[in-house]
Amino acid sequence: MRVPNSVVLPVGTHVDCCQEEEVEEKRRDIMAKITAMLAERKSNLAHFIDNLEGSEEPEFYVDQWERLKEMESCTLTILNLVAVNCMDNRDIKKLEAAILEHVKNEELFPEVVRVLPPIYRQVEAAIVDIAQSEEMAYHGMMDLQYLLSKLSQCEHLANLGRELLQDILRYLHRIGLVVWYEEIKHLESTVFLQPTFLITMFKLLVRYRLVQQLESIS
Repeated sequence: MRVPNSVVLPVGTHVDCCQEEEVEEKRRDIMAKITAMLAERKSNLAHFIDNLEGSEEPEFYVDQWERLKEMESCTLTILNLVAVNCMDNRDIKKLEAAILEHVKNEELFPEVVRVLPPIYRQVEAAIVDIAQSEEMAYHGMMDLQYLLSKLSQCEHLANLGRELLQDILRYLHRIGLVVWYEEIKHLESTVFLQPTFLITMFKLLVRYRLVQQLESIS
């Protein structure tokens, strides 16, 4: 919701736990809830903006107003939910085919036709090799300068500069190969070569109804 021109593909799992007629019913229910959630978000943003604009001293809230206006301008495309049975490889293939079909849609992803310089592919391949090497730590975190030095050891990347590497990392971050929080000061010099590690960490730290779960413990 905070990323401009986001595209979201909802995926419903555990189809094997439902009756066949339930699947479509649940699909409609989930999509209706998503639509309602987006409408509520849009209404809340408009309400917050109106409150700031109508305050007695709006000049004190310019930064907050700008952030809200920026969020309000973010478009969010929700695709039709794909229901899968994760125990069935045919359903996994069906999900894979759906993702590829959407990704190739130029209306959803205009950059899909962008022609990248060969060095982008070379750096991407080198980073994959580094991430899969035995010396790579399990967490996959690497200092940006150290990553540059490792890549520069490759003969065809000897002249790779920091600015070009940062441009390539922004691209690799957008396609999900790496995670690089360049906008966060304390993380701008760290590149996560194993995004799945972050997902595992977030699953441990950010949990649904965590407060209620903690409060239920005597």
